[in-house]
Amino acid sequence: MLLLPAIFTLEVGGRPTLVFEAKNLRESQQLCHEHWLRRDIAGLMSNGAPLWDGKARLRARRSTENEIAVYRKAARDAAQPQGDLLLAYLVELDGLEDASDHT
Repeated sequence: MLLLPAIFTLEVGGRPTLVFEAKNLRESQQLCHEHWLRRDIAGLMSNGAPLWDGKARLRARRSTENEIAVYRKAARDAAQPQGDLLLAYLVELDGLEDASDHT
């Protein structure tokens, strides 16, 4: 049986911050521990504040229908090779024209 990837939401300190695709919940939770992601979200700003302060809890969960819609729109609009991990932000990022397809 072939399982299709599902859409998950990364919460930063309880705040839904970005959506992405993963094979299962376990794989989505592993993303929370990736050093490149931690570095990236610590370096991005939203309304003058870092997305992650290095201390707030990072948690992955299944996305809501609205969050899935944001991801699907970003996936349609993305100009990136198939197979790359797409991170669709649910928050406005400072200094980016269209944060929805930032990778």
